Amino acid sequence: MILQVLKIIGCIGTIGTGLLAAVRPSVVPGFTGLKTTGPRGVTEIRSIFGGLFIGVGVFPLIVGTPATYQMLGVMYLAIAAARVISMVVDGSLKESSNVISLVVEIVFGVILVL
Repeated sequence: MILQVLKIIGCIGTIGTGLLAAVRPSVVPGFTGLKTTGPRGVTEIRSIFGGLFIGVGVFPLIVGTPATYQMLGVMYLAIAAARVISMVVDGSLKESSNVISLVVEIVFGVILVL
């Protein structure tokens, strides 16, 4: 029961991130460090951080099978793995937003895979 609630929270958090990026792309640089130089960059933020995150967050809630939650969890764990490698290679280990993102990705990933 508690695990299922946590999975739903993971989906809602994913959807919330997507909605924020889609509706207010100007706030994304604050939590990702990404900056846009024009309308094309804003479109990427709306589509990838917005549309993709909304879609992958909503899908498990609609379909409701364990595999859909697990796939979202695998996505988060893959992002976390790539982030750890990048943090070492790029020398961004001390960036607090990177550490926060990593912790969220691992927590959401583990919860959703279980």
